[in-house]
Amino acid sequence: MKKVLWILGILLSQSFAEEVAFERSSEDIFLARSSKAPEVMPVNNALYQKECASCHFGYQPGLLPSQSWTYIMQNLRNHYGVDAEVENEDYQALLEYLSANASEKAMQYKRSAKITKSLQQGVLYQSITEIPYHIKKHRKIDKALINQKEVGSLARCAACHKKANEGIYSKHSVDIPNYGRWRD
Repeated sequence: MKKVLWILGILLSQSFAEEVAFERSSEDIFLARSSKAPEVMPVNNALYQKECASCHFGYQPGLLPSQSWTYIMQNLRNHYGVDAEVENEDYQALLEYLSANASEKAMQYKRSAKITKSLQQGVLYQSITEIPYHIKKHRKIDKALINQKEVGSLARCAACHKKANEGIYSKHSVDIPNYGRWRD
């Protein structure tokens, strides 16, 4: 009899645990799934934060290859329509930081490795939105969701990737304005 009660107790506790897990809100599940290790090394440079991330999202260096960062830095006078030139000493320090942490030098991070593997030899990618991996990951998103004022462009990562600042771009952390969580 004790054995039967013991087995019944185990079955009931397992059933209760499954019911509790089922009743957890989708928000809890969303947060648990999106709380992973960074897929791209988060920005950790105060000068970059001050000079670059104070005007736009602080793109992690691992989102582009060093060749692209060099191109961007050499064209700061017309940085996507804005003069973003910096003092020569800051320019050198920023270029060194970006190049040292570019995608091909951050292969231990999942997204940086995938970005690097997607690159075509001899092509100069002038923005993140030109990267083949980036294009592939966003191809199913309706253009109206991208063009809406709350997003505006695929270059505005943090508009949908709620943990982008932490270097997390998993689909589990995507919440598109006026759509909700992304479902493939």
